[in-house]
Amino acid sequence: MAAMVDSVCVTVTLLLCVLGGQALDLLRVTATSGNPPSTPTVHCWCASYPNVTFCSWPEASRSPPTHYVASYSERHRQLVTKPCQLIQPGSASSDLISASSPSSERLWHCHLPNLKLLTDYIINVTAVSSGGSSSHLSSFMLEDIVKPNPPVDVRVSPHETRNVLVEWSHPPTWTNLDVFPLKYQILYRWENRGTPKSVNLGPFESTRVELKGLTAGRTYLFQVCAKELLGLGECSGWSSPVKYTIPRAKW
Repeated sequence: MAAMVDSVCVTVTLLLCVLGGQALDLLRVTATSGNPPSTPTVHCWCASYPNVTFCSWPEASRSPPTHYVASYSERHRQLVTKPCQLIQPGSASSDLISASSPSSERLWHCHLPNLKLLTDYIINVTAVSSGGSSSHLSSFMLEDIVKPNPPVDVRVSPHETRNVLVEWSHPPTWTNLDVFPLKYQILYRWENRGTPKSVNLGPFESTRVELKGLTAGRTYLFQVCAKELLGLGECSGWSSPVKYTIPRAKW
């Protein structure tokens, strides 16, 4: 849908999807008097249920200069909007957030504090430049976007012949572990005659597990991911791989 007003072209695109009986809106609005910035591609996730939620999007090209306006509201109270706390690329806070989900792109972030449980929210991110503006508008429920950061401090040690003990620590950013416990999956990989092999085990509720019957002399890579115990959202990214070679028996 497009309209001409005093030689300014305004284009509005509205998509409506129905998933599981709930509507998910995606609205892109572009008001142009020149070359508007690209529509922000926004991704939101909850790194610690229920009080650590971020949205992020790639920084636009530097010409012309672009700034962002981000706000959010409850779906049933759309007239009551709150500003997002914007975090610029390259700042100490941005680097800390990006470290949990590495990307080759420079990312803007916004923090959405104190969201309510079981509530539909709408996020609105608008890129503004001298050429016009482009907006991303979408909805989410906190429980659907839960995604912990990866577990840390993964350790592998021998535990009897051909067995290993894999241990790790929960993501330090998951602050309500006593109220909202995590479960974990373990991925270990190796090469057999040049062909990659892998095994994915779990879920486990503890932060240590014994793996049995591994091949002596073979080198494995071990990784762990974390997910909310009741299955909210999705598993974290995989932890950094830890390499370990299974000792050969000593005669």
